Amino acid sequence: MPNAVQTTPEVGLDGITEDPDWWRQAAVYQIYPRSFADSNGDGIGDLVGITSRIPHLAALGVDAVWLSPFYPSALADGGYDVDDYRDVDPKLGTLADFDAMIAALHDAGIKLVIDIVPNHSSNQHPWFKEALSAPKGSPERDRYIFRDGTGPDGAQPPSDWESMFGGPAWEPVGDGQFYLHLFAREQPDFNWENQEVRADFLATLRFWSDRGVDGFRVDVAHGLAKDLTADPLATWAELDSATTDGSHPFWDRDGVHSIYAEWRKVLNEYDPPRTAVAEAWVAPSRRARFASPDSLGQSFNFDLLSADFDAGQFRVVITEDLALSGKSGSSSTWVLSNHDVVRHATRYGLPPKDAHCTIWPGRAWLLTGGTRPALERNLGLRRARAATLLMLALPGSAYLYQGEELGLHEIADIPDEARQDPTFFRNGDVDVGRDGCRIPLPWSAGGPSFGFGTAAAHLPQPAGFGRLSVETQEGDPSSTLWMYRDALRLRRRLQSSERLRWVDSGYPDVLHFQRDGGWESVTNFQDQPIALPDGEILISSSVVTDGRLPANSTAWLVRREPETPGKHVREG
Repeated sequence: MPNAVQTTPEVGLDGITEDPDWWRQAAVYQIYPRSFADSNGDGIGDLVGITSRIPHLAALGVDAVWLSPFYPSALADGGYDVDDYRDVDPKLGTLADFDAMIAALHDAGIKLVIDIVPNHSSNQHPWFKEALSAPKGSPERDRYIFRDGTGPDGAQPPSDWESMFGGPAWEPVGDGQFYLHLFAREQPDFNWENQEVRADFLATLRFWSDRGVDGFRVDVAHGLAKDLTADPLATWAELDSATTDGSHPFWDRDGVHSIYAEWRKVLNEYDPPRTAVAEAWVAPSRRARFASPDSLGQSFNFDLLSADFDAGQFRVVITEDLALSGKSGSSSTWVLSNHDVVRHATRYGLPPKDAHCTIWPGRAWLLTGGTRPALERNLGLRRARAATLLMLALPGSAYLYQGEELGLHEIADIPDEARQDPTFFRNGDVDVGRDGCRIPLPWSAGGPSFGFGTAAAHLPQPAGFGRLSVETQEGDPSSTLWMYRDALRLRRRLQSSERLRWVDSGYPDVLHFQRDGGWESVTNFQDQPIALPDGEILISSSVVTDGRLPANSTAWLVRREPETPGKHVREG
């Protein structure tokens, strides 16, 4: 049982505040809408379902919800192929349902951040249909990136660039031209040199801000500006050497910042200003520009997500990222799981060489159905709980992914015919895709979809999922759900400044730091228990007995007696 007060927090907060800096140390909960809650029994999560589960979010104690795409979409890429940026997918609800949802969130004191997808649209977007019907060189085609084919008969693509989902990044349209899609072929890239594209996205920012949206998570924020002037275009083999200086032809080019300067002017039209956070997979030295006050204002760092469960790696990441956030004037962002990566409870139960990868760690393991190497499930969850408590003790904003509060693992054994992620269909021999972290949530111990809805879910849930459900964990004070609730309630009370001070633990595999206000966090990464300083345990990820913190565990504490700064009593 975690060492914390075990009363369930009241549902609802004191009402939403208008603090313009609310985002700096917010706990933000990501909802993947199609897998959160199904209100109408069609097997797909929807906005009314989200509204029905707001009491869970309020009891959890989050400050904001980040809502993944809910726009009309053919789901070629889980909703990140957008047909209409200013509407709701009819399968998920209506604009009236959206308005009711945001009103209910605000009534519960919870802000709303929505995904915006500016790098590409769907191939079902009216503009792209117009482009296909229009001739070469037309204004309609200029909204996207069309180029003539190469080779003697023009049948070869303009370059050998590859899609992130596998295969060529260029798709022929039958008249000698190709269009660029850095992701799925159903996701044609916009031409951000086109002023009509720029103006339309400013209109989209205003449309949702006027409806009360508090902020935006910007998908592929580093990909909008592209250099297609080289003749011939750079080949894929030449790209790796140009990733940290702005010279890459389509990632992290300097020109992207003039786009976000325009966005910032629109976001600042509102009181309080609307927030934005960049999903920018860029070198750490380049991240500050996305997070500057005249740009988006905040940028994800995925460094903890990419780190092994290792004290040295965690300390380097934390130290460097806090320094970078100070440089930009923003706050840091911390994330361990999201809709694109293997859940951290699973990553930490695998050997580091199999679990560590920049973007989608652990999926080589999933290709074997999770049998080689064996997943140490209990160890993975134990470490995940410890890493979560450490993350929540850090200054900055913490991003949580739906289901991690239940200790969910990645689901590996999905039948091929049930998979939905385009990475599997285009590159299945090396990547099974991201469906395993997008399985609909278990809310109850039984039923056709464990309380997700009244029918089978759109992705198959495993047998026994009910043991991890909200209903089951509600009755278990030692559960992961209770730990998250207690930690988030404590975090809200304890967080003050955005500073921490490292404390010498006396152990190379222990991270110990102090926050303003006198509270401390200690994480034991090693495989044997350690002695904690004498003090009051506020919360721990594993049971602390006789003042000893177990292996692979974290505790927050307040010391009973002050010690000399930097000194820690080492176990003899």
